[in-house]
Amino acid sequence: MAGPQHYILERPTFDEPVKLLIVVAPYYKDIADNLVAGATAEAEAAGATVEVIEVPGALEVPTAIAIADRKSNFDGFVALGCVIRGETTHYDTVCNDSSRAIQLMGLQGLCIGNGILTVETRNQAEVRADPADQNKGGGAAAAALHLIALTRKWGRPAQGIGFKPASENILLAGNIKEDPTA
Repeated sequence: MAGPQHYILERPTFDEPVKLLIVVAPYYKDIADNLVAGATAEAEAAGATVEVIEVPGALEVPTAIAIADRKSNFDGFVALGCVIRGETTHYDTVCNDSSRAIQLMGLQGLCIGNGILTVETRNQAEVRADPADQNKGGGAAAAALHLIALTRKWGRPAQGIGFKPASENILLAGNIKEDPTA
């Protein structure tokens, strides 16, 4: 019996190149590899270039994204990994904190697709990660691409936000000539 059908948005198109960073926690390497394969295929289908980095665990994914945002020029990010419930509350901490951090960065304007699986069993993770099945890696890349498209549609933030030197304000107001000796 097939599962429920979900509506999938049409893949966005871009006039300018898109550069995505995939940040993956490969704790469950086979699952992570499938997530990356799905995300990479989706990104490349949209014409994006992709770089993949690995971090130790799901809690480090948001930190790596924040570092990359400050230190590089990626248009968007794809967060990938897998957390399988164990016997302790560590599962809840990892799921909640990684998700919350990614959401907060998104609310600050970063274009992030969250593909960190949070599941009860390994079998659930395998089905969700499989590019030929639920393809959650591809879905996370698609989410990042759609957010990048929205960002580009509504324009980039103005450069130089903040205070301007008083001399620049005066020049702009037309109160003095550009060359006071002229």
